[in-house]
Amino acid sequence: MNNAWVKYGSYFVLIVLIQGLVVNNIEMSIYVNPMIYPVMIIMLPFEFNILLTMLVAFVLGISVDAFSNTFGLNASAAMVIGYLRPTVLNIIKPRDGYDPVLLPSIHDMGKLWFLAYATVLIFIHHLWFFIIEVLRFDQIGQILLKTLFSLTFSLFLIMLFQYIFYKPSKK
Repeated sequence: MNNAWVKYGSYFVLIVLIQGLVVNNIEMSIYVNPMIYPVMIIMLPFEFNILLTMLVAFVLGISVDAFSNTFGLNASAAMVIGYLRPTVLNIIKPRDGYDPVLLPSIHDMGKLWFLAYATVLIFIHHLWFFIIEVLRFDQIGQILLKTLFSLTFSLFLIMLFQYIFYKPSKK
């Protein structure tokens, strides 16, 4: 178990640094704001306690907020997906349930399963983030465009991240 905490701690630091130092500096358009840090919440083990998930989400979001000067926006969006993660996992659960040895990754669960899972959570994350950022519902078109374009680019980066840093779990 100690090895798992070291591994997740290393991923946590790596993800926060990549988000804060690299991804936050990618400026393609006003409609594209990529975020890869939600992958840390997405990749937590299936049986992870919701309170620990919420704690990880909060600390992760606040850490990214410190780099981004967003004053709680990332923490708020991260906690929303941390809270909704068990519900999404339950909705897309395979007939036989989840193998506790496996992780919610491309390698362990397959590309289509992971794409569906990640798309739902990243969409919720981005929609929440941009609604709170703008706080004006008369700009719903702009919010939806930012959400969809950012979702597409973020999913691309997250899938790339999966292939580079994650390996299949050992059965």
